Amino acid sequence: MSQEQPRREEAEQENESAKQEDVQGSSVARKQFVADSIGGQALDKDRKQLSPESVSGRANITIGEALEATVVTAGHRPVDYSDAAAIQAAEVRATGRTNIIPGGVAAAAQSAATRNARLTKEEEKTKLAEILAEASSKLPSDKPVTRKDAEGVIGAELRNDPNLCTRPGGVAASIAAAARLNQTNSTSNTTNGTKNNDKNSTSPMKQKLN
Repeated sequence: MSQEQPRREEAEQENESAKQEDVQGSSVARKQFVADSIGGQALDKDRKQLSPESVSGRANITIGEALEATVVTAGHRPVDYSDAAAIQAAEVRATGRTNIIPGGVAAAAQSAATRNARLTKEEEKTKLAEILAEASSKLPSDKPVTRKDAEGVIGAELRNDPNLCTRPGGVAASIAAAARLNQTNSTSNTTNGTKNNDKNSTSPMKQKLN
């Protein structure tokens, strides 16, 4: 008994570690999928190549993951006021709170934007990657991105940009891409579910006919 107990605990720890690796791997894949789809480079290609199971693994991209995807597409860019506004809108959507969370990702973005506005050297400015890295863990709560979330973030970025434009590969673009992917995956899963239900409903009839 004394030898079986450590083996059992060791096996449970290995299973837990494997589960965490699967979750982390899926999250990384979803973020990369968002980043790839912003330029329209991978969406159509991957939609043909991916199986229903792998597509469902990319479903339900969260706001935090979409923010982290921005690190891949625009992480080198200094944070400005339009970025900060978009990040704040995303945080509000994710948490359901209307106020900025002290020490949160939106508060950090606003501080960075204010500081960057005073600096003249690009290398001294705070970059988006520094703010949005591990954004999911910095949010007290998170949720899958919806079309309404994307509209709110896009509006915030537009209103705070001097040229009334969204940034290529920026926060709004990542949130919008995640919303599109979630909607596509949701439609795909619904269609597959309907087909499966149709098969199940007709199987007794087939059995009778046979």
